Amino acid sequence: MKISKIREMSSPDLEKELGELKQELFKLRFSLATNGLDNPKKISEVKKDIARVNTILTERKLQEESK
Repeated sequence: MKISKIREMSSPDLEKELGELKQELFKLRFSLATNGLDNPKKISEVKKDIARVNTILTERKLQEESK
């Protein structure tokens, strides 16, 4: 997911997206442990997307607090 796309999303949408990404990460880790994963790099991509979303949420929270 591109950072520009994440910045365009509203905060409630980002919260929802964060939950979906965490669920996807859980499913990927589970499938890796049970039957193997076709593309193990997908786990690191999802982790990076989670970090991006968390970064944008934190930036917005800090901007609101400084006002």
